[in-house]
Amino acid sequence: MITVTEVTATAGALKRLSDEGVSIWLDDLSRGRIESGNLAELIDTRNVVGVTTNPSIFQAAIGSGAGYEEQLADLAVRGVTVEEAVRMMTTADVRAAADVLRPVYEATGGRDGRVSIEVDPRLAHRTAATIAEARQLAWLVDRPNVMIKIPATKAGLPAITEVVGAGISVNVTLIFSLERYREVMAAYLAGLEKARAAGLDLGSIHSVASFFVSRVDSEIDKRLTAIGTQEALVLKGRAALANARLAYQAYEEVFAGDRWNALAGAKANKQRPLWASTGVKDPSYKDTLYVDELVAPGTVNTMPEATLNATADHGDIHGDTVTGGYAQARADLDAVERLGISYDTVVARLEDEGVAKFEVAWQDLLGAVAKSLSGKEKEVDGE
Repeated sequence: MITVTEVTATAGALKRLSDEGVSIWLDDLSRGRIESGNLAELIDTRNVVGVTTNPSIFQAAIGSGAGYEEQLADLAVRGVTVEEAVRMMTTADVRAAADVLRPVYEATGGRDGRVSIEVDPRLAHRTAATIAEARQLAWLVDRPNVMIKIPATKAGLPAITEVVGAGISVNVTLIFSLERYREVMAAYLAGLEKARAAGLDLGSIHSVASFFVSRVDSEIDKRLTAIGTQEALVLKGRAALANARLAYQAYEEVFAGDRWNALAGAKANKQRPLWASTGVKDPSYKDTLYVDELVAPGTVNTMPEATLNATADHGDIHGDTVTGGYAQARADLDAVERLGISYDTVVARLEDEGVAKFEVAWQDLLGAVAKSLSGKEKEVDGE
């Protein structure tokens, strides 16, 4: 448990981050975290105003079995399929977390207090199936502060438009490239235009665009190390920040244009950039690197708990660290490219790997739940 003394000593950096216009979301969820009161505690003491989930997070939570025994037993008695069992458990957790965050949602006019849940990653390259699943998830969770996560694949782009056009708030995930990010923003604007044409209230639709950070450094640093020259090594740890800063520049451009202004007049909300994958992978880097150096108004930073606690303990929040760095960011990416490291190749690889990793986590989750259901069925038969 977090003590009052610890809260007083460590809340400063997180409060400064919030004061700079960065919404702090927790990149983790489990039934134990909800039922123990830990999530509510983080909201009260760590400035947490949202939660994100993904297949890997659910695989870790549900795969352990802790806290899910009673529901698993009920599902086993009913003889549900493994896929149905997984969705019943994941949506139950998201619904409960949304209820915990409901006061934040109300206090911020829907801007924060959000909980995200992802469509089945196996549908990442199927537009119609993604749309259908997004609608089903919104119906299953049945909370106004849910966000449906849709991957930023080519097939995901038209799905974003259709789902937003239906009035559903969306978290677009697995964005790595600047070109794809611009396509995501365009898809969101097209969705708002469809919603407006349908007579929907644009003010009730919110969206974030999850731009992944640390994985970019992991991939490019590996290639820089292989080159091994001083010119290459000095660029390590710079590509991810450069990429994110240029993404924010693109965000500023898109949400200052005529197309956006027409929607803003109808009370539409900007699609905020969300910094994802902010846990530092290289232990030689400061563990709050992707928090300290990505401070900009109107953004979200979703952090694993270790990064959240590190920021509370020794984060260095000293104002906007994004908007003044566009020229250097472009220079850093250009320098990487001149060394023969193709930006387009790297980001395409990261997108493919991101989808594949979530598919593996989802399959592992299905396997763990299938095993648990089988065990519960045997217990029932034994009775």
